[in-house]
Amino acid sequence: MQASRLNVLISAYACSPSRGSEPGQGWNVALQMARYHDVWLLTRANNRPAIEAALAQQHACSFRCVYYDLPRWARWWKRGGRGIRLYYYLWQLGAWAVARRLNRTIAFDVVHHVTFGRYWAPSFVSLLSAPFVWGPVGGGESTPRAFLQGMGARGRAYEAVRSAAQWVAELDPFLRLTARRSCRALATTPETAMQLRRLGCRAVDVLGAVGVTEQDAAELQRQPGVNHDALRFLSIGRLLPWKGFHLGLQAFARAEMSGAEFWIIGDGPDRRRLEALVQQLGVAAQVRFLGVLPRTETLARLGECRALVHPSLHDSGGWVCLEAMLAELPVLCLDHGGPATLVTRDTGFLANAQSPDLAVRDLAAAMAELAHRPDRARAMGKAARARMLTEYPWSYKGEQLDAVYRDVVASANAAHHVPSQN
Repeated sequence: MQASRLNVLISAYACSPSRGSEPGQGWNVALQMARYHDVWLLTRANNRPAIEAALAQQHACSFRCVYYDLPRWARWWKRGGRGIRLYYYLWQLGAWAVARRLNRTIAFDVVHHVTFGRYWAPSFVSLLSAPFVWGPVGGGESTPRAFLQGMGARGRAYEAVRSAAQWVAELDPFLRLTARRSCRALATTPETAMQLRRLGCRAVDVLGAVGVTEQDAAELQRQPGVNHDALRFLSIGRLLPWKGFHLGLQAFARAEMSGAEFWIIGDGPDRRRLEALVQQLGVAAQVRFLGVLPRTETLARLGECRALVHPSLHDSGGWVCLEAMLAELPVLCLDHGGPATLVTRDTGFLANAQSPDLAVRDLAAAMAELAHRPDRARAMGKAARARMLTEYPWSYKGEQLDAVYRDVVASANAAHHVPSQN
């Protein structure tokens, strides 16, 4: 017997079919849940052109979109990223008013907040009467204290400001109300799960926010095969202290691999410090800073390397790890945060995250092993792609979320029908 369809409201401030990260997460959750339920997607008005263009090509399923934005006069301070937290907070308030009016007519069975996926930001749609699902949310990861010294003054200042901002955010009574009203909270990592429980969430599951689309799999499948004979290691991302690029470079120098290269794709404020570091380490001739590259060229570069090095110090997701694994590259990361939920011993290496010395030691040992064992890199790469295609397709995540919805609805119905004990 086919399960009945539920009326579902999905709140996704960030939502776009043409982008990755959080906008892609918002889109793919809505798209998958429309396979099982009648979905109303509440999102920003500026997402409308991309969403409607994509929906015109979707024949199997669709969903209703409800677009909301603050008045034009209230948007100016958000330009360039300034004031985005305040803007998002105010958007949440306005979106709640829109959702409340919808709920009077539709009577939602489930309300689901998807993006932004931050555990320290409240969701006002949790105030509706329907069972509330929160997440997956992240942000509960923090840089281990022992790693702060190696991040430079800029990095330490950023971490201090980030910690203070989270501490202030956790004082918001609406955040704790969001936690208490969640029938199910989904955390991207075990670290965030601990924070959600501390805030008062009753039921918390760990469920990653990253997923593989059919387009992702097909695009990487079209790339030339990985050349594991080339002894190159690769890091991709914005050059920020918390990304841990300095750890990867220190490990590369320690491994002392003849003829090896280290490529870095991306740019950012930490570039000068990293360039000075490679001079200090004596590996400047082996390290190439390639800058920001188009996506197609970045994907092509993946095929020219033996492994991705991604020692991020507080990463909730790990989208670059997912793409590298799809491209049949093993991943070297810390046993900490989002990447550690993606990488296994069969698909890469998890370095000790207790101290910089231990992390660099483990990363260097992994590089040296892959340098002498291209067959190991090849086997890990194939296992990595198989893991992504088996456990991380968005279609599979849709099944998981459908099970969450039905469980919280069943629990809510059971609670309403519990006979009085008086």
